[in-house]
Formats: sequence, structure tokens, C-alpha cells
Amino acid sequence: MNAPPGDRFAAVRPLLDEYAELEDQLADPAVHADAGRARRLGRRYAELGRVVSAYREWQAAADDVGTGEELADDPDLAAELPALRQREQAAAEHLRQVLVPRDPDDGRDVIVQIKAGEGGAESALFAGDLLRMYIRYAERTGWTVQLLDTTESDLGGIKDVQLAVKSRGGPADGVWARLKYEGGVHRVQRVPVTESAGRIHTSAAGVLVLPEVDDPGEVEIDPADLRVDVFRSSGPGGQSVNTTDSAVRLTHLPTGIVVSMQNEKSQLQNREAALRVLRARLLAARVEEAAAAASAARRSQVRTVDRSERIRTYNFPENRIVDHRTGYKAYNLDQVLDGDLGPVIASAVAADEAARLAAVGDSADQA
Repeated sequence: MNAPPGDRFAAVRPLLDEYAELEDQLADPAVHADAGRARRLGRRYAELGRVVSAYREWQAAADDVGTGEELADDPDLAAELPALRQREQAAAEHLRQVLVPRDPDDGRDVIVQIKAGEGGAESALFAGDLLRMYIRYAERTGWTVQLLDTTESDLGGIKDVQLAVKSRGGPADGVWARLKYEGGVHRVQRVPVTESAGRIHTSAAGVLVLPEVDDPGEVEIDPADLRVDVFRSSGPGGQSVNTTDSAVRLTHLPTGIVVSMQNEKSQLQNREAALRVLRARLLAARVEEAAAAASAARRSQVRTVDRSERIRTYNFPENRIVDHRTGYKAYNLDQVLDGDLGPVIASAVAADEAARLAAVGDSADQA
């Protein structure tokens, strides 16, 4: 496969070579003996596949234009030239868009944490609504959900929950590529079940989304850097959970990150779940540090649960949902909470892609 002539798409050549090399590596059975390495190579292969597909589409369109120009003496073929040139321009624009650097974590699975904030019992009930929304969205999308840790409120809401969301498909169907936009503060406006006067209250719940580490060796944790505390679980799960020291709290001493797990009956299972979350948090911290060092403003997630730092509002009386980052607004809140979250996330994806394209354009103008 030849790269485009001239410098128009000079960045394509090394990507085409890398794609061919990855194809050879993934065809080697020995590579798949190391599951972590195979996943990393598969993610990159899927990412480059978008570029290769767009390039082939552009090359075919450019070849058609070249053929049409050579045979322009034929009136029938000459009449087709404007449409062929238009198709080539569209393919070139598509190729330019896929060449914009993408988030290298897009192919990863994720850890999601939902935490009740201001609003007391009502906030915990809303956190439970968000949990059900993400579970149903995952079901619609074909993903799997594993609850890692849950702390319930007295009225059946959720004070804090951590869950792992995994794709059943290949690396191209990464969960992070879509759910990363859910990180931030979600605000709800409705009449609480505890409100006897029928007044509308506002409360908030926080959502944190982290790309999951699929190969433990990618984020190495020195056992000497961990303080491990075990304690008796206070959550649901049966008699054995509540009467044995099965809950685990890990403290990563160099960073101060603390992760607790108590859902499982086994101390070992809770420790493994806590390590999964800790690795994800350490990976996120590493990415943020690298972005700061390079002065690259990676999309940040709101870490505090505060009404003033909201990304989205869920208005129950009006059945309305509004995303404050993208301007998306719809009056189908009941459907969104039932898992129809696709259009809302699509608005964030489109806004992000437009911002990245604009940034590339600005860089080209300054060059």
C-alpha cells in the first residue's frame, strides 16, 4: 500500500507500516500467550484500522478521479467528474479527521464510581437512579457490569458504589471511549419522596470514570508501598460477610490513595477488587501528570461533589435532561434513565472531536 503523494498526508506512511507490523504480530500464536500484551497490541491495531480504512477509501476515490481526468474526452465520463471530485474531497476530509490524535485509552474498559453528594437521602436515591441508568445503558450496548463495592442508604438509595464495565467486543469497542464523558457532577431537580409539601428540591451526585488497567504489570505496585487493613463488613451479603473480617482497605502510601472493598465474602476477593481500582486510580494519576507536564489540557473530570460544578441536569417535573458542556437538551428523561443514553453521549463525543480538530487546525496555522 503506497502512501499519498506529496506531503498532503505524510503522517500516514508510518501508521501504515505500524499497522502491517501489528498485523504480523497478532497473527503469531505466541503473542496471545501473553493476554495483557495481546490486548495492548489489539487496541492499537483497532485504532490504526480506522486510519487504514479511511486511507483506502480516499485512495480509491483519488484513483477514480485520476482515471476520469485521463478519459475526460468521453462526454459521459466527463459528466461524472464533478461527483468523483466531490467524493474524493469528502474522503480526504474523513481521513484528515481520523488522523487527529485520539485518546490512547479509548479501547479500555472502565471503573465507575457513583457517590451521593449534597441532598442527603434524596442524593442517595438519585445515585441509585444513575447506577440503574448505566447498568441499562451497558445492557443495551452489549457490555457487562460487575458491582465491586456498594454502600446503601436507609431508604434504598446508594451512598457510594463502584462498578467495572467491560466490553464483550474487541478493542475497537472500548468502554472508555464513551463513558469517559460521564465523569463529573450530575444534578437532579425533583420532588423528593420525603417531601410532604410537594416542593422541588435540587441535589447532586458525583460520577468518577477511570480507564481500567487490563495488565497488572502495566502499573506495578510495590507491596512495601501498601498498608492493608481488614475489618468487618457492614454491607449486605449474608451472615458470613457481617461476622468475619472480610472487608479490605488498601492505602497506597506514596500517593495517599485509599480504596476499600467489602462486597465479597472472601477477604482475598475484596483485596483483588481493591487492587483493580487502585491500579486504575494510579493510571489516571500518571496520565494527568504527563498531561500537565506537557501542558496538554486533557479533558478533566470534576472530582468534588458540589452543585456548582455540574455537567448535566436531570429535571423530573419537565422530563428534561440538559448537558451543560454541549448544550444538548431533550425531553425524554424517563427514556434516558432507562438506558437510552446514546444521544447524550454522542453530543459529548461530537463536541470533543470538534475541539480536537480545531486544535489541530490552530497548530497548523501557527506552524
